[in-house]
Amino acid sequence: MNLALWIAAGLLAVVALSGGVIKMFVPKEKLTAAPGGGWTGEVGVGFVKSLGVLEFLAAAGLILPAALGIAPVLVPVTAVCWTLLMAGAMITHGRRGESAFAVLNLIFLAVAAFIAWGRFVLEPFTG
Repeated sequence: MNLALWIAAGLLAVVALSGGVIKMFVPKEKLTAAPGGGWTGEVGVGFVKSLGVLEFLAAAGLILPAALGIAPVLVPVTAVCWTLLMAGAMITHGRRGESAFAVLNLIFLAVAAFIAWGRFVLEPFTG
């Protein structure tokens, strides 16, 4: 179970890192034109960049605390925060009729919930 949780956290961290980097460094106009990125045309650039920073921090929070042995409880806390972020993403894509992206966000939410449950209940980091 520990290995499965590490793999899930690693995969989700890659997703969060790539989404964060894209939102932080790709111009908003390009994001708006990309599939699933139409929502960025309805919000300010600061909001998009802020989400990018949150996703970047989520990537770090899913791996670094446990890998470094510094406050590893932050891993499941980060996973809970990611579930909230994905719930918002599902709502946004659902309102826009982008059901495929809403389902993708649901998958990411489920992986994060698995990590949170696994690290809070099944295989918590003990020091």
